Order: sequence, then structure tokens, then C-alpha cells
Amino acid sequence: SLFTSHSLSQTGSLFKPQSAYLPTLNFGHGSVVCVCNATYCDSVGRTGLPDPGQFLSYVSSKTGSRLVKSQGQFQKNSTGAALRITLNPSQKYQRIKGFGGAMTDAAAMNILSLSSGAQDQLLRQYFSPDGIEYRFVRVPMASCDFSTRLYTYADTPEDYDLQNFTLAEEDIHMKIPLLQRAQALSAQPLNLFASAWSAPAWLKTNGALIGKGSLKGKPGGKEHKTWAQYYIRFLEEYGKYNLSFWGLTSGNEPTAGEMTNYSFQALGFTPETQRDWIALDLGPGLHSSSFPQTRLMILDDNRPLLPHWAKVVLSDVQAARYVHGIGFHWYLNNIAPPGITLTTTHHLYPEYFLFATEACAGWSPLDRGVRLGSWDRAEDYAHDIIQDLNNFVTGWTDWNLTLNQDGGPNWVKNFVDSPIIVDSSKDVFYKQPTFYSMAHFSKFLWEGSQRVGVSFSQHTSLDISAYIRPDASAVLIILNRSEEEVQFEVWDQTLGFLPGSAPPHSILTLLWSRR
Repeated sequence: SLFTSHSLSQTGSLFKPQSAYLPTLNFGHGSVVCVCNATYCDSVGRTGLPDPGQFLSYVSSKTGSRLVKSQGQFQKNSTGAALRITLNPSQKYQRIKGFGGAMTDAAAMNILSLSSGAQDQLLRQYFSPDGIEYRFVRVPMASCDFSTRLYTYADTPEDYDLQNFTLAEEDIHMKIPLLQRAQALSAQPLNLFASAWSAPAWLKTNGALIGKGSLKGKPGGKEHKTWAQYYIRFLEEYGKYNLSFWGLTSGNEPTAGEMTNYSFQALGFTPETQRDWIALDLGPGLHSSSFPQTRLMILDDNRPLLPHWAKVVLSDVQAARYVHGIGFHWYLNNIAPPGITLTTTHHLYPEYFLFATEACAGWSPLDRGVRLGSWDRAEDYAHDIIQDLNNFVTGWTDWNLTLNQDGGPNWVKNFVDSPIIVDSSKDVFYKQPTFYSMAHFSKFLWEGSQRVGVSFSQHTSLDISAYIRPDASAVLIILNRSEEEVQFEVWDQTLGFLPGSAPPHSILTLLWSRR
């Protein structure tokens, strides 16, 4: 087996290996899953910096390596590798905010279906310093498709003052306790951000949570004011549980609510109505509330809508003054090259950050649901993250933190995949290849890391992205989607040449100190 206890030997670590090998299972989807239970789970452990002149390498591959750590030495002279990757730290780009996933009702239900020991193990995998150290959690406001029922927090008709606004059982008994536990495990404050799928039915033109419908009336009117107030009430209620929100989106996938017969919760906005609702209602409401610092992200929908959506909202000074960032989803990326969407938007509006707010595998009708051990999906994640980051994106949020083996629960049977799959009948969970894809970024790219320039001596099929962290160390992330091993060297003018090689179908993170 390629699995060694390289990262498991940490003294005092919560993750005690029972043997020198990771327990893995192969379900016939190209690679393996790592099996975890209440008493055992593999872990990256804490990643220190190597001594000056040394580098650390972490590799995950289709053949089964998972964050396998090795150490090497910079050399004074070139190795003669055909591919030279030159680090250009003087070319500075965006700073990273971080990575994470979503605490949907479904994710919370799946975590809580495990024994308390296995629950803790799963939460540690994502949030603790021994795990992959997620910094962001997206929190749906009330129900979405990954719920088992349809509800909002204000289902009493004509309650314009939101007298009957109340959190659901799903919040109080599931999501909130889990978010509190995640926060307790995390070395730093978690950045929570909230997204609403639908307004209460009585505020909507179609009188239903699903299907084509938008808010009644016009921006500035009582329905739009109530819907803005609903966001503030949500922040207040979560605040009572000592959970504060870093950010909000203006609403999940506003174009979904413009589609006839849309099958689950949605609320339609055009860029024009979103602009006016923010300018007249949500912006002033947040500004005069106890939460004026909460970052507001517009769009929260697919990338082809950029840069048009941003132009409509942000060219209006009344709306733009309340906006901090632009959230987007990955589902139609194949028809939206990153340059003409993301980079164009960044150059038009450089003071607003770009943030990937949702992505998952297994959503397409051609390749639906859970694929245990799929390496292709790990490569899809890593390729998309590198592409986004190389086009001025500051963070990347996965969808459900965990799902069951069906890819649910989901009340409309919109089953998808997740980096962690729970099998409660055995009290185990499976860490998918996509989990390790996320780890290659979330574990190493600290908040405040800055993307820097990188150049190549020849054309390469590798996906590459380079960063200088706040501790002055360098991080280089390389994805090899080809069948061939690729030899390379990295030239860092302060240290010399780093000899390296990217195995076929692998993700590689390199780390070294530049002090």
C-alpha cells in the first residue's frame, strides 16, 4: 500500500493510527476512499515549516497516495529539467480569504446520524488544526433542496413586522450545535456566511416557495422591506447562540426564481431588481442594524452571468456602497471561460472581492450522485479551484459538508456528491478524493496569502498556482491531469532550484520558507 503513517505519528495527536496503513476501500470509481470511525481517522496533522533551504512536498494521487509528505533540499544549480517553473514574488495579485463548505440541513442530519465519537472525528477532519482547517461555512437561511421539508422562518401570512419570526428545529437542534462545536475545534474564528433560497410564500408573486416567483410589489415597498428585515432577524437569532456572521449573499441563484416550474426553493431577481432591493432595502437595513460590518456578496449564481450582473448592480452608486463582494457558483463554468467572466469583472471592479460560494460533483444528469473514490471528481475540484484562484478569486466554498450514500437527504431527489459520505448503518464515514483536493488548498493557503507570478520555460499541461503566505513562506500547488509523470524544477531566486516531479493524475502542494 502507498499509505504510510507519515502524517499520523504526531505525539499527542487525536488521531492514533491502529496500523501503519490507512484503511481504504475501492468501490471501482478510479481510486479509493479513506474509512473513518469513532476511534480512527487518518489526518494531515499540523504542518510546520521545513528548515531554511529545505522544502516539504505533499502529494495525493489516483494510485492512492493521500497527502503523503516528503522533504527535500534546494540545490544551487539547475537540475536540467525541461520544465522550469520560475517564482516571481514581485508580481502580486489578490489575497486569499479561505475555503470551506456548507452546513445544510442534510449535512447536519448526516453528521448527527453518527455516534458522538464519529461526529467529533468528522468535525475535526474539517475544522481542527489536525484536520484541513476550513475557515468558511455557508449556512442556508431556512430550507433548501437539501432539507427534508419546506419551511421558512416566517410562515405566518401577512406578518410584515415579523412578530412570529422563529428559527426552525433544524437550526436549534442540528445546525447551531454543530456550528458551535466546529468553532470550538477551530484555532481561529470561523467565517460564516448566510444565503436564503426563498422568501415566505405570502411575500411572493406565486404564493409558493418553489417555482417561478419574485417578491410582490417593488423595491422600497413593504414586501421588499420585510424581506430585508428577515435577514437582520436571522442574524439576531443566531447571535443569541454566540454565532456571528462574516457575510451574507443577496440570495441563492436569483435566476432560478425566473424559471418556469423551477422544482425547488427559489426567489427570482433580475440584476436590476437586485440592485434596487439592495439600494433601497437590504443595504440601508443592514447599515442601520447591529450588523453594519457584515459583508454583502451579490449574485450567488452561475459564472456566465458575469460581468453583466456586476455591471448592473455596481455601476449604481446607491447599491454599490453596500456591497463588498461577488459570489458565484461553478455549475455552468464549461460555457463561461474564467478570463472573460472573472478576470474581466475583477478589472472592472477591483475593489469588490470575487468568491466561489457553491460547487459540488455529481450534479449533472449525465454523471449523477455519489461516486465513492472517484479521482476524476478530485481533479475537477482542483482544476476549478486553481483556475478560479488564477483569475482573482479569493476563496472557494464547497456545497454539503457531508451527505449519505444516496447523495441526500434531498426532498426533491436532487442527489449530488460530497467530499465526506456517511454510512450511519456502520457508524463510519468515507473521505473522498475530493476531500483531499480541498485539503491541498485549505490546509496551506492561510488567510492573507497572496498569489504571485509564476512563469514556465515551456508550455505545460500542468495547472499551477503560487502564493506567498503571511509567514513569508511560499506555497506552490500543482495539478497533473495527464497519464505521464512530469519532471520539473522550481527556481526561487533567493534559494536556488527545487527538484520535483508530479506523478500521473496527482495533486501536489510544495511549501518552503523564504526567510
